[in-house]
Amino acid sequence: MTSNTHEIKSSGYDLAQEFDNFRQGFEAYKETNDAEVNRIKKKGSADVLITEKLARIDDFMDEAKSSLDRATLRNRRPALGASDTDNTTYEQREHKKAFNAYMRAGETANLKRLEEKALSVGSGPDGGYLVPVPAERELVRRMSQASPIRALATVREISGASLKKAYSFAGPQAGWVAETAARTSGTTQQIADLTFPAAELFAMPAATQTLLDDGIVDIEAWIMDEVAVVFAEQEGAAFVNGDGVNKPKGFQAYTKIAQASWTPDKLGYVATGVAGAFPASNPSDILIDHIYSLKAGYRQNANFVMNRKTQSQIRKFKASTGEYLWLPPVSIGAPATLMGFPVTEAEDMPDIATDSTALAFGDFMRGYMIVDRVGVRILRDPYSNKPYVMFYTTKRVGGGVQDFDAIKFLKFGVS
Repeated sequence: MTSNTHEIKSSGYDLAQEFDNFRQGFEAYKETNDAEVNRIKKKGSADVLITEKLARIDDFMDEAKSSLDRATLRNRRPALGASDTDNTTYEQREHKKAFNAYMRAGETANLKRLEEKALSVGSGPDGGYLVPVPAERELVRRMSQASPIRALATVREISGASLKKAYSFAGPQAGWVAETAARTSGTTQQIADLTFPAAELFAMPAATQTLLDDGIVDIEAWIMDEVAVVFAEQEGAAFVNGDGVNKPKGFQAYTKIAQASWTPDKLGYVATGVAGAFPASNPSDILIDHIYSLKAGYRQNANFVMNRKTQSQIRKFKASTGEYLWLPPVSIGAPATLMGFPVTEAEDMPDIATDSTALAFGDFMRGYMIVDRVGVRILRDPYSNKPYVMFYTTKRVGGGVQDFDAIKFLKFGVS
């Protein structure tokens, strides 16, 4: 294990090195954990030094995985202005020039003219100006890579304030019938509208006038770098735990019910049978129950979602043959797997505690809907925090469960 795990560069060599560090960390983890298990079997107690070493390796693996993820994102990130002349229209290039003048010096005349020509409702006083389309697309792409739930869910672009979708609580009316026979009416079918409003997400990065006056600095790239991670962190937390008030409604915020009593307007869970823990004997068996609580049609595209601490506990689980159930990525950019299913690490998931639903499993593409209102706006503010220029950047995002049968939880409780 090298000492420069945290050093991130964009070359393919460094990315490969980060991947090797992570794989080597898991091999060391297995060797140390096996030694601890064998000692417990022979002497009935753990060795403090081995336990501490295992904890250090576990922390190293988490750091190495984070480092690998950052290196992978950086390698995938194209320059915003690299292909403007090849992939953008004349209008888009004019918009970029006008937007650049607005960001650097506050000039609005050309930007107003272009937005009026495009029938945009935006204006400086009313909420800023739209960023150029290529920059907006790159922002959304970066957010998809940095926001774990966005990478799994269905994403829809909208132009209005919200999206409405019909949801059948009893399933569509269906059956066999002769060609000329009367069809039964769907009077018993229960249909409701699911509404996904887009709430306003904002960030306010600051710049010095020296930075803005530097013609070499790509202002679009700078602003996207400043807001992408912040936006991803804010929406990532909301997609998991948001209460739906001026923010998306997270899947953890919905009413949960034991899978044996599941109804189509709630999310089901399987209980571990132990308060705040996995069962002491054969703990991995409950994971099998969790997996098979999901119907076969959803399991084909299912993912485990958990935070780092939960994943740390599950790394120790073995099959009866002695093989580890959690496996590291097989290649750069691939996810870790648990019992053959991809693992998504979402730090906003709760820790293992009494009655917590710290583990989710499901087809999030079918289960969770994210709505993006088209357009990212920026309002330049050189007055509020002199000598800095503030850039009030807003994006409208919403989210919520769209299929209540597609996501199941593991509840760390008696029932």
